[in-house]
Amino acid sequence: MPVDPVNPVPAAPPATRMAAAAVRGLLRLPRRTKRALAGPAVHRDGNELDLDAQLLLRITRTLPRPEPNPVTLRTQARRMAAIGAGRRAPVRVDDCTVAGAAGPLRARLYDPGAANALLVYFHGGGWVIGDLDTHDALCRTLAYTAGIRVVAVDYRLAPEHPYPAAIDDAAAAFRDIVGRADEFGVAPERVAVGGDSAGGHLAAVLCQRMRRDSGPAPLLQLLIYPPTDLTGKAESRRTFAEGFALTRTDIDFFDRCFLPPDLDRTRPDVSPLRAETTAGLPRAVVITAGFDPLRDEGEAYANRLRTDGVPVALRRFDGYMHGFVNNALAFGPAVHEVATLLADALSASGGSSTDPGTDSGRDRAATGPSNSP
Repeated sequence: MPVDPVNPVPAAPPATRMAAAAVRGLLRLPRRTKRALAGPAVHRDGNELDLDAQLLLRITRTLPRPEPNPVTLRTQARRMAAIGAGRRAPVRVDDCTVAGAAGPLRARLYDPGAANALLVYFHGGGWVIGDLDTHDALCRTLAYTAGIRVVAVDYRLAPEHPYPAAIDDAAAAFRDIVGRADEFGVAPERVAVGGDSAGGHLAAVLCQRMRRDSGPAPLLQLLIYPPTDLTGKAESRRTFAEGFALTRTDIDFFDRCFLPPDLDRTRPDVSPLRAETTAGLPRAVVITAGFDPLRDEGEAYANRLRTDGVPVALRRFDGYMHGFVNNALAFGPAVHEVATLLADALSASGGSSTDPGTDSGRDRAATGPSNSP
């Protein structure tokens, strides 16, 4: 039974509300009108870019591009997240604190009511931007739709805190939450991990670290378009290097902020795809986007897990770009589906006969008409 949030979302500034209303109006236009505004259909690597994604991309290209510095980008990320949040799911929300590697970290608990599992969530943003507020709407949806408690962790960001600070924080926070599982109303063995983009990278590395150190094993891992090979050799990094939300320039900037220049990027604790084996890691739900430079390495990691005997549900949204889960206003049905896949994996982890593994038929791609609200 949903309850009113303890921490209501602060009122957005008038300019943000106006921008959200404008986007909502554009998305409700007739398909023919949206096509005229967006331009000819875009095809790449056998996929067609979703019409709403193309329309929003066309609009954002007309806006001033912020200076590539963390402070400016963090401000922009908060504004864009507020514009694309859509209607936020009604769950109870409480701010809390969890342990980090160098001291306490801010965190936020999302409680849908009755739940027997908890997801420790790490936000995306290239290890440089993002916070509890940028991913508030997504965490609410995951909690409400999947019926799982969610603890979002505000780990330290680069360049102020470069590698391995974020990974160390993720590991410390996970261990702390498992140790305090009764406070969060779940059993210690029912604590999962997940994240999008850089947060997905943290979740993947954390799972490998827990296995290496004989730490508590996460119940499962939710990896949303994760970078898994930071050597940058995946073909999709070249195919979608320019023009589709996350560019090569963006990736290079985030890497420079997060990774020391002399770091060996082939190390498994940097590039989890490079691990000698992934056998024994938790069940995984892997989400990718068809027009994302990180697509191929995310899918390669899913396939590697499967090869090593780990149950995997892999879902590619063919027409979408990197970052779509942070825009429920435009891509709400897809965000809901991600949460449903998480719920399915939780059921399987609890002993359900349905196993989203290699032979489950779970791999599929999103096709069809554009998702409009």
